[in-house]
Parts: sequence; structure tokens; C-alpha cells
Amino acid sequence: MAGELDDEAEQTVSIQEYLKGVEEQELEADLVLGGDEGKECTYTNGYMKRQAIFSCLTCTPDGNAGVCTACSLSCHDGHEIVELWTKRNFRCDCGNSKFGEFFCKIFPNKDIENAENSYNHNFKGSYCTCSRPYPDPDVEEQVEMIQCCICEDWFHEEHLGLEPSGEVPRDDEGEPLYEDFICKACSASFSFLGLYPQSIWAAGRQGDTTVDTNKDKNVVEDTSSAGGSGKLDNDVNAHNNPKMDGANVSDGNSSFVGESSQKIVVSDPCVKDASSHTSTCVLGVNLGVDSPALDSKPLFLSKNWRDVLCRCEKCIVLYNQKRIAFLLDKEDSIAEYEQMATQKRKEKLQQQEGAELSLFNKLGHIEKMEILSGIADMKDEIRTFLESFDSSKPITADDVHQVFDNLAKKRRRVE
Repeated sequence: MAGELDDEAEQTVSIQEYLKGVEEQELEADLVLGGDEGKECTYTNGYMKRQAIFSCLTCTPDGNAGVCTACSLSCHDGHEIVELWTKRNFRCDCGNSKFGEFFCKIFPNKDIENAENSYNHNFKGSYCTCSRPYPDPDVEEQVEMIQCCICEDWFHEEHLGLEPSGEVPRDDEGEPLYEDFICKACSASFSFLGLYPQSIWAAGRQGDTTVDTNKDKNVVEDTSSAGGSGKLDNDVNAHNNPKMDGANVSDGNSSFVGESSQKIVVSDPCVKDASSHTSTCVLGVNLGVDSPALDSKPLFLSKNWRDVLCRCEKCIVLYNQKRIAFLLDKEDSIAEYEQMATQKRKEKLQQQEGAELSLFNKLGHIEKMEILSGIADMKDEIRTFLESFDSSKPITADDVHQVFDNLAKKRRRVE
């Protein structure tokens, strides 16, 4: 019995700690949901740049459909739901042909299929190269996973394919030193990314070897050996010949093909001047000759790495052909998505405070005094309770009820 009391005492928290925990949980939810309150289906917004997506294994066990936040709450309540965090360029599937006779309760008038949506094994509840679920029921302590910014799959650190001398860039306190991550499979499919200068890679990458670029003066002299495994020639040829078909870009990764059809305008605001897209390519326009073969390995990208990406006319064509033009878009990043969510949360809290203040100001003098008096009485009763309470014991539901009973008795005596 004494052991049970000790366990209960260890689980107690202060009111301040409890409220702080609730606030942190609300903030985390807002960051994942992008500030979406889940009241309306997002289908009418088309293929959204980024949004929270869920997969319903009850309705689509094959993992070939995804639904928005509102539909996961209203249409699939009680179903087996997989939370996928966020997906880019996705349109809500709820109630379309993939759901059979099931119709969306919020917006049933949907197209038969969303042809531009992309799906991977995450929609079946599987992640990483090991295809394990998250949380994993066979593991006591869940291990944090890292998301690839291209294919958007999640990976365990031990399955990243790091070299023996390699490690995830982190500071002394274990915090990540990288902004984004590209998995080994995607670095192979888009090996030309490995030719960007070292400034694009996060500090702390291990096992790098520098490519000899003296064979072609058009290649930047400080390059990384992070991409490739024989696919660089194809990437470069596509760069030098914009008419070349770039559809078959996911060798061994068919689920990642067609990840995005987003187009980037040549006059990107990050380009220093309007004519710079016709200037010499950062990567060099003659890479097809004696181009180096790069090893495939996971890539860790430094802060503001998207600013370094070349935006010359040929590179933009290449990115569009390979359906990764979203990498040139700053707003595509998770950081931008969370910043937008944080701003929405701030605005929502300000609106709530404004509504409460407006309601209070509309009350008469007597009603205002009664509310203020009630708040003061509650503070006094809670303070009295805490001063007399044995801090070695946990606060129970009966204790809380007693506080409110005492308040009610005081109000009756006043009346």
C-alpha cells in the first residue's frame, strides 16, 4: 500500500506544471496541423503546398489514400487512423473512388481520384527501410526518426546508411546542426545535388572526400562527394539537354516518383537580378565531359541551404523535369510551415482574449464586480487550501471538489 502511495506521489505535478504541459501539447498539435482547427475539408483548396494528412486503414487498408484533419475527425472517428504528419502538394481523398461506398460527410462532391497525389508505404503505417510502424509495439522505448525532405519518408538513425566514420551532425547537447535531410535513395536519384559547394552541407558531416574538379573548370571547385552512384551522367545530360525526358528519376524508388508537379517561375525572388537565370550555371554547363562519379550517401543540409541552389534557366528545367522544383521554394520547408502555424496560433489566442475582453466590457458594473469578486474568492480559497495541505500527499479529486464546495458555501453566506 505504501508503495502505491509513493507511486502516486511521484506522478503529482503542480498547477503551473500542468498548465505548462497543456500549453506545450496544444502548441505541438498546432505545429503539426498547421493551425488547422479541423472544421472544414481542405479539398476545395486543391493540392495544398503542405498540410497534415492522415491515412484510414479501416477504409483503405491498401494505404492508397489520405484525408485531411477535418475528415479524420468527422468522417473517420473511431477508425484505425495513421498520422502522417505533413505531406506536400496533396489533396484530400476522403470519399472518392478509393473509399468504395463511403462518402465524405463534410464535402461529398469530390472527383473520382486525385491524380497528382503521391503515396508511399507511410500510408500503410510503415516507415524507414525497415518498414516498421510508429510507434513500434515491439519496442519499449520509441526512437526518434528523421524525415527526408524529398520523399518525405521517415528513417531510424541506424538505418540511414551512414558510413562507419559518419554521424548525424549534432551539437554537444544533442541538438541537430542540420536544417533538412536527404535520404540515401534520394541522393542517388538526384545525384547532381552532391556537386553543390560545401557551404550547403551541415557542419559535422564525417567521411567526406573532395571531388577533383580540375577536369572541368565550369564545376565549382569546392564540391561534395555526397550524391550519385553512377547516375550523375544522366542528371548532367538532362541539365545540358532540357528536352531530355526526366520522368524516370526514381530508380528503385517507384513510390517516390511524381512527388510534386509544382513549377518554379524563372524570375525567382531569390535570384539576385532579373537576368541571372541566363548566366553561367553554378554547377557548370559542360559536366557531361569527364564528370565524376559520386557515392550515394545520406545528406545533411545546412541552414538556408535552398538559397545556394542554382536558379539558372537550365537548372530550373532540370528540377521541373525531375519533379523536385519544390526544393527551390523556401515556403516548402517544415520551418516555414511551423512558422505559419505559430503565427496562426498567436492570432487565435489574441482573438480569444479580445472576445473575452469584449464580453467583459459589455457587462454592467454589478456583473463586472461579481466576476472580479468571484475570481478573488477562488484565489483566496486555493491559497488557503495549499497552505494547509500536506505537500507530501497527492491532490485528489475529492480535494478539488472540497475547494469548490467551500466556495459555494461562502457565496451562500454572502447572499
